[in-house]
Amino acid sequence: MRATINQDHRYGHVVRVARCAELLAQRHHVPTKKARLAGLLHDLARLYSGPQLLQECRVRQIAIGEFERRHPIVLHAPLGAALAREDFDVEDDEVLSAIAKHTVGAGDMSPLDCVVYLADSLEPDRDFPERAALWDLATRDLRAAMQATIGHSLRYLERKGFEPSPATIAAAAAFGGA
Repeated sequence: MRATINQDHRYGHVVRVARCAELLAQRHHVPTKKARLAGLLHDLARLYSGPQLLQECRVRQIAIGEFERRHPIVLHAPLGAALAREDFDVEDDEVLSAIAKHTVGAGDMSPLDCVVYLADSLEPDRDFPERAALWDLATRDLRAAMQATIGHSLRYLERKGFEPSPATIAAAAAFGGA
């Protein structure tokens, strides 16, 4: 797997996400093997360029909306799910869903989806002041952590003048944050 990822910091990130996902899964009675696998494979397409992401998604008939056309980096999540199926023979729809939703979330997220989303957002190498408090919340209350973490992400995007994904807005609404 390390040769596929080809960057030490990306490798470290996916290992930390897998460990965090496994811990959150244990705390919230989610299958730990599924959480760990989704964490390990969540960034398979993260190093693809924008044009590569668009092309690979077109080839696989992965939906590309207007937001994704403007911000193709978010396509690494659904493309990563497709690559997990193709390259690693992952057939578990729950694992593939968690990989596909780890970046911008969605209006319909399973507990496994939430575990991987939070693990990716809050792994220890993330550097923002609220991270530790959000992680602590995630270990205690999955739904509240989703609401708080998505809310934090939306406030960050607003401060930076970035457009939020429609999927993130749907996730915020689903978790009572919008």
